Amino acid sequence: MEVDSKNPNPIDLHVGARIRMRRKFFGLSQEDLAKAIDLTFQQVQKYERGSNRVSASKLYAIALTLKAPVAYFFEGYNDGEPADAFSESASEQFVHGFLMTTEGIELAEAFPRINNAKHRRKILDLVRTLAEDEA
Repeated sequence: MEVDSKNPNPIDLHVGARIRMRRKFFGLSQEDLAKAIDLTFQQVQKYERGSNRVSASKLYAIALTLKAPVAYFFEGYNDGEPADAFSESASEQFVHGFLMTTEGIELAEAFPRINNAKHRRKILDLVRTLAEDEA
């Protein structure tokens, strides 16, 4: 794997995104996480952006705080390897990427709380229409 020293390492970006997704899942702010692991919120922000690497000891502390195994933060990282029978399809990778965004997390949490099936269908129709307008 060739890495451009001017840009964040793809693994650091992936780990940071997984930290952000897990933190948001628990409803924690960057400041909450920072206090729990004895850092500043700015450092957590840099970890999540991938601009700073997370040390092994801090990743362990983050994993304990966010109740996840350390391996969780590396799940889904493919390193550009060709897909095999056990890896995610392009569609699954796209969905995974979307769910790692703030909007994806919020939608994934809110949508199932809509009990009315007709309302859920109308929301889906609206999203499809908006997506077609963008294309």
